[in-house]
Amino acid sequence: MCPGVDALLEQARAGLRRLTPHETVEAVRGGALLIDTRTEAQRREEGELPGAIVIDRTVLEWRLDPASAWRIPEATGYDREVIVVCREGYSSSLAAASLQTLGLRQATDMVGGVQGWREAGLPMSDRPADVRY
Repeated sequence: MCPGVDALLEQARAGLRRLTPHETVEAVRGGALLIDTRTEAQRREEGELPGAIVIDRTVLEWRLDPASAWRIPEATGYDREVIVVCREGYSSSLAAASLQTLGLRQATDMVGGVQGWREAGLPMSDRPADVRY
């Protein structure tokens, strides 16, 4: 019998030191990459995160693996801190765990996702998203 998605999420989070929205702001100030995996429709509805790089979940590993021919320039090493953000903080946990399996030891996600960011009273960006394909 399969353990189900709740068990998968629990397993993923067991290997993460998840950050609060305020800790995320500080980590980004310190050089961490903030990766937004929300869809275009979600970003249009909820707004853009300041300083985030938007990467579709379907290509996330290829864009962040420093050894990949399809990586983004910011994917400079396996020790780079990466914080994945989604709408509510669920799929981002699974994505961060996948990045850790890939070798990105400091990959994690943000508790509560963008909804948690907004609830913490942090500002959204009025600039266009930095979308990477």
